Amino acid sequence: MKESKEHLRHTIWDTLLKKRVARPPLPPHGRIPNFEGAERAAELLTRLSEWRNAKVIKVNPDSPQRWVRLRALNEDKILLMPTPRIREGFILLDPNLIPSRLYGLASTIRGAFKLGVKLRTINEIIRRVERVDFIVEGSVVVNIYGERLGKGEGYGELEYAILLTLKLIDPDIKIATTVHNLQVLRDRIPQDPYDVPIDYIVTPSRIIRVENRGERPKGLIWSLLSEDKIHSIPLLKDILRLRSEA
Repeated sequence: MKESKEHLRHTIWDTLLKKRVARPPLPPHGRIPNFEGAERAAELLTRLSEWRNAKVIKVNPDSPQRWVRLRALNEDKILLMPTPRIREGFILLDPNLIPSRLYGLASTIRGAFKLGVKLRTINEIIRRVERVDFIVEGSVVVNIYGERLGKGEGYGELEYAILLTLKLIDPDIKIATTVHNLQVLRDRIPQDPYDVPIDYIVTPSRIIRVENRGERPKGLIWSLLSEDKIHSIPLLKDILRLRSEA
């Protein structure tokens, strides 16, 4: 399954490059690929009622979703952004605490670290975040069934599981992704037990509403987490400690 997933990723990365729709940083390989029309996809995303009604939105830190993050700040929504590999927890970006002239900077990874508030521990997250209403993920490959592949490191799935474990999201929270049309398949995508299917696929030209998406994991699947992974993410160590004390 791992080889099949990796083959799909490389096919998409190669296609985006060949069709000249990949945007910097280049090459797209090994990344959530930036793409031509990412700003337009972000604009279409804001038409969803779930977006409009959300007060707190969790958005990944990758380049193509920079426009999503900027839209959220401009629409007075609080952003929860994971730090790369979740090693420093999450960053909270509150538009009420950031001058509007700096929203563009705050929507970048570098700017988020400078202008946001780091939430490194469980207590800091729970104290500052009451509830997350909507999630936007970056993707390499998606299909019309809501099956999704990231770049292969599993951090998006871990972020979902951590927030679910902390009871900051419902299991059926609506999840969207913004991608290029070339990243959307009709064929099935191999899925592991920890994979999190999504509800909406938004491209520069259309919104795809997923029907009858698959089941989501109930939380962290500790048996599939290596000791190295647990020790590299302080939040996982915190949760594991609390489990042992319970």
